[in-house]
Amino acid sequence: MVSEEAIRTSLGVAGNITAVTLFLSTVPTFFRIWKKGSVEQYSPVPYLASFFNCGLWVLYGMPFVHPHSLLVVTTNGAGVAIELIYLVIFLMFSDTRKRFRVALVMLVEILVCGGLVLLVLTLVHTTHKRSAIVGSISVAANILMYASPLSVMKLVITTKSVEYMPFLLSLFCFSNGLCWFLYALFPFDPFIAVPNGIGALLGILQLLLYATFYKSTKQILEARKEKSEMGLAVMEKGNVAQQSHP
Repeated sequence: MVSEEAIRTSLGVAGNITAVTLFLSTVPTFFRIWKKGSVEQYSPVPYLASFFNCGLWVLYGMPFVHPHSLLVVTTNGAGVAIELIYLVIFLMFSDTRKRFRVALVMLVEILVCGGLVLLVLTLVHTTHKRSAIVGSISVAANILMYASPLSVMKLVITTKSVEYMPFLLSLFCFSNGLCWFLYALFPFDPFIAVPNGIGALLGILQLLLYATFYKSTKQILEARKEKSEMGLAVMEKGNVAQQSHP
């Protein structure tokens, strides 16, 4: 008979894999940003929320807060590093106003995490109480991370296009939420179960939106391409006319 600990470890490993895949799923998005030299209409909110959320969960999984949570630390430690790289790229290709706002939010997030570490170490003296305090704050941040694509979902509904809602991000958001929700059932950990259960549901909603507007997105992109090609043809025709009539 498989032990509860073995099930928990297996789900934790699966959670690590899906989480890192989730973090890496937006590599094509940032490759596009790098190639075009612009963040276009991409929102920094999901990446800021993920950076803050991962930092809090690293703290939650530390032995002096919630012992025996190494898998929580490893996956979120990787998340902090990956999201930091994304945010640096976002800063590089944003306009001055957006760059200032993103940098300011990052600074606030780092100060909050650092301040929380000092508070729990100096004012709270048991891991049970530390887990409750850090866990409660982390739940709110985790829900924020999963809910951060809501602004993008609104854009999808308004424009009837999923161009700025990457499919892989939605897919692995669902997969990651489901894995960590199941992990939190052996034994039951409400601080991990609640936000990841909500994350799985939001992931399903994003996938449903993607399925709904996939065809209209293709039509919009094709129409844009045709318009661009027509514009180039008109410009070339105009250049030829100018050359023939000096």
